[in-house]
Amino acid sequence: MDGLELPIVRPTTDRLGETLGMPAAKSPVDRRRGPTKFTVNIPESYPSQAVQTQQRAQNVQGKPSRWNTLEFKIYGVIFAIVVPIMIWVPIRLSQPSHPNFPFYRNRLSQGWLFGRQIDISDPQYRSFRGNIPSLLGLALAHLGSSRIFFNLVRPAYPNVSPTTFLCIFNVILIAVLHGTNAIKVLVIIFGNYAVARWATSSAGMTGGQGKIGIAAIWAYNIAVIFANDYFEGYRFGAVSSALEFMDRYPGLLPRWHVHFNMTMLRLISFGMDRYWATTASLPEDTSQMKTTDATKISPSTHKERVRTSLPQNEYTLKNLVAYTLYPPLYIAGPIMTFNDFSWQIRNPIPPTTRNLLSYAFRFLSCLLTMEFVLHFMYVVAIKDTGSWGGDSPAELSMVGFWNLIVVWLKLLIPWRFFRLWALADGMDPPENMVRCMANNYSCNGFWRSWHRSYNLWVVRYIYVPLGGAKNVVLATLLVFTFVALWHDLSFRLLTWGWLVSLFILPELVASKMVPESKYCNTSWYRHIAALGAVLNVLMMMTANLVGFVIGVDGVRYLAQQLISSSGGLQFTLFSCACLFVAVQVMFEYRETEIRQGIQRRC
Repeated sequence: MDGLELPIVRPTTDRLGETLGMPAAKSPVDRRRGPTKFTVNIPESYPSQAVQTQQRAQNVQGKPSRWNTLEFKIYGVIFAIVVPIMIWVPIRLSQPSHPNFPFYRNRLSQGWLFGRQIDISDPQYRSFRGNIPSLLGLALAHLGSSRIFFNLVRPAYPNVSPTTFLCIFNVILIAVLHGTNAIKVLVIIFGNYAVARWATSSAGMTGGQGKIGIAAIWAYNIAVIFANDYFEGYRFGAVSSALEFMDRYPGLLPRWHVHFNMTMLRLISFGMDRYWATTASLPEDTSQMKTTDATKISPSTHKERVRTSLPQNEYTLKNLVAYTLYPPLYIAGPIMTFNDFSWQIRNPIPPTTRNLLSYAFRFLSCLLTMEFVLHFMYVVAIKDTGSWGGDSPAELSMVGFWNLIVVWLKLLIPWRFFRLWALADGMDPPENMVRCMANNYSCNGFWRSWHRSYNLWVVRYIYVPLGGAKNVVLATLLVFTFVALWHDLSFRLLTWGWLVSLFILPELVASKMVPESKYCNTSWYRHIAALGAVLNVLMMMTANLVGFVIGVDGVRYLAQQLISSSGGLQFTLFSCACLFVAVQVMFEYRETEIRQGIQRRC
């Protein structure tokens, strides 16, 4: 359900923002130069003028470049040797001449590159890849309908709002996708709206001090998620035999409840944003929400749009349906809050054609990278069949590492596909993947850059209301427990969530004991920080191998191979040395961004 259609289909003059006299917001100038161009542009990474002035006063302008020093020239030589080896090892394991090839060859499919087979045994990516033509068709239908609405219908009938068009198209969309199951989706949405209305009215009776309304919003949506899983999407025939015929029309995506977790986040966002707007009952961190006169000001940045409440009469059922079922983001996101979505409906910031083409090129580059990886590295099939008998510790480690790369790419590609569709429609959702998976050394930074829109959602609606930094251990544990169960109601992912919570603690303790603000100018701090970062990388890889690749038993086997022999121990030490070099390069890459006026917290 994505598209590469590039025209801007939401002219600013057709939108409510222009009617209110609110000028279209301008995106900051892209400051990335040289290698930093490889990292996707995030406007929020540019500090405001006031912050820049303060930073200049505090001399926070980045350190002198180290790229041309002897130390980093040595690192460059190491990179030139080690990275090709990391690529060659899984390619060699994927050759038909390898002894283990017969054990997984039946999982391979006919490819299209250089006469090689392709490993599309991962069902999630295989489904997306196979449906790209259908997704493009749906995107073109949506963008074409949107253009017709704004260019023909809206001028003739100015009282017909964009949300009315979206509601009509959305209902048609889910009817095509889910067939008669669309009724279930709409019933749940209507139920959420009723709960949100009751929550705000009950808060009004208590002067905005009670938390029963918030509890009701969360309880309703969590109950729906568990019920969806337990009843496997429900069956009309289970309600009444007279309705059994409706189960025969399930649509293109019969398992609607599998995709509903993303919808649940939007329902909670609507309920919480409505609650805070109606009661002015702020979260613990008052920066999470502020009210404004919508006729006088339009928030221009993502952070402002999220924090700024709309007029209370904007939190309607029609706007909820338009937001919850918005076609480009319905299936997989990225996730937008209700406030952000509604402000952009009011006052859009359509991207330039150059930016759209640039993002389309970035998406296609990622897609082709994935195709090359799957044609030359059959690591998913090797992992799924356990075809690693006789492999060395180095080979086992590369199978695990490249499986993580595949996980990263299989998520990155659909998210950028759907975001590109949204951008073509004049909507700017958050970028989900800011950095490459292999360009992370901080646990906290990793989760800020991996599924970023989800991280922003979790921080706003869970982490901060639970106390945030004032209650960091408990808040982190509850956050990752929710994240794990939201992904899948399984013990494996619950284990992953608890491991992540545990692995974040050493970084938090170290940052308190040896704060960067105090020791960053010392000669030893960078190297000590790099040693700690190596441990972080190893722990993050372990947690994600457990949660998304080989599970607890697989990680246990891998660990045994790495520490049970002298060869395994030697490889482990060599790997740590290579990671130390990689982390130093990551540090300097971020210093380069700071020197260009780019500041990311990841």
